[in-house]
Amino acid sequence: MDGTGARAADERATLISLLEAQRDALAMVCAGLSDAEMADPSVPPSTLTLGGLVGHMAEVERAWFRRVFAGEDVPLRWSRFPGDDFGFDGPAEDAYDAWYGECARAREVVASAPSLDASGRHPRRGAVSLRWILCHMIEEYARHNGHAEVLRAAIDGRAVTVDR
Repeated sequence: MDGTGARAADERATLISLLEAQRDALAMVCAGLSDAEMADPSVPPSTLTLGGLVGHMAEVERAWFRRVFAGEDVPLRWSRFPGDDFGFDGPAEDAYDAWYGECARAREVVASAPSLDASGRHPRRGAVSLRWILCHMIEEYARHNGHAEVLRAAIDGRAVTVDR
């Protein structure tokens, strides 16, 4: 999905489409890599890995949609804050399973929200609307997808062109 399906849609459909396009972009950049490649910190001295980015995005989905917006009392699973280095040493399947599961739950949370004006509560930022969360998630993915593209190119030379 490239976000083009919602060019003339309402605001909610547009934001959801753009977020889905960013999710798809991360999946496309990581496609076909082995566990070892997903754990490869390929741009020294950084310890950033693609597996770490996928795990981080699972955590970000979980935090914003479930903890902040829906008010679910679910523990963080991937964070090692402070100082999270985005390293990864597990099977890629574990990161993908967590990420896909959190994306699916986020879709349910968004679909059940009465409007983009509905809000959740962030412990430091206070009230945040679903509109703001969707925009923040698009920004979060866009930033990390740029990192992912650089990592992928360093791993196998493959330049992934993501139509944004």
